[in-house]
Amino acid sequence: MVPSKANDDFLIAEAHAKINLHLEVLGIRTDGFHELAMVMQSINLSDQLKMINSSDHNINLKSNNNEISNGEDNLIIKAAKLLRNKVRNNELGVDIVLEKNIPIGAGLAGGSTDAAATLVGLNKLWKLNLKTEELEDLSKEIGSDIPFCISGGRQICFGRGEILEKLKYDRFDLGLILVKDPSIQVSTPVAYKSYKENYGDSYLVDDRDFEIKRNIIRSNDWSDQSLLDNRKEIQNDLQKIVRPMTPEVEKSLNILSRLPHSRLVSMSGSGPSCFALFENYNQANKVLKEHVNEFERAGLSAWACSMMSNGVQLRNEFT
Repeated sequence: MVPSKANDDFLIAEAHAKINLHLEVLGIRTDGFHELAMVMQSINLSDQLKMINSSDHNINLKSNNNEISNGEDNLIIKAAKLLRNKVRNNELGVDIVLEKNIPIGAGLAGGSTDAAATLVGLNKLWKLNLKTEELEDLSKEIGSDIPFCISGGRQICFGRGEILEKLKYDRFDLGLILVKDPSIQVSTPVAYKSYKENYGDSYLVDDRDFEIKRNIIRSNDWSDQSLLDNRKEIQNDLQKIVRPMTPEVEKSLNILSRLPHSRLVSMSGSGPSCFALFENYNQANKVLKEHVNEFERAGLSAWACSMMSNGVQLRNEFT
């Protein structure tokens, strides 16, 4: 039963997708993970998690997408149990209903942002009063992108993606058209494995070299205007691997690059989602409407999106 008005035992968490405005593979860390240098950006394509306190002390999940597991392997369940274990209170329970709008296996952090929304939402619902920094630190145990998804906006991300450095910008006017072929997914581990096989000889191995690269990223201007005026392309190292072996990515990038007013085109994360940047959302939305038939003929799902200055958003009223 859905509450009809504000209720302390109920809330909705909005979980935003992300795109990569930069993704550079620097080398291999001592723990075996890749050392990355990224700039990530939240967008307004989002999932909704409806949460209601449960008196049976269980953590229950339902979804509108049959492809998603509702079991222990789901990051939502992992996040809820991680938080409950953190506060050592097994009497806490919740019923979660996931409305899945972000495509699965798309390079948009769909699973990670749902986990982020779970942590932020349950921290509020269960009245735990943990700080954002505590939630970000806790989330590293189950996913590299989750800390970013909690606070969102536009941030530099190092390490596996879990080390965040806030950028000074808090307003983003750029719009984008995002596309994905719904028939395919790309395995992130396979993409990184293939990248290592092809480019491992050029990996940096010294922490000092890593830091030199990090400082270059820090010194760059990541404002909207600089992205449009000073860059000929968006660097995504994984695109060099995924594009040649995935015809759907090649098709997506080609279509996006031909769109009028399209400024920069790139794959997001490990793909297969791709995007084109525009000066603002209205321009992106207008171009999408004018070319919707072209996307449909190509078998691509397409969205016009704006950029967000925040991560997870909470409300406790259904609208």
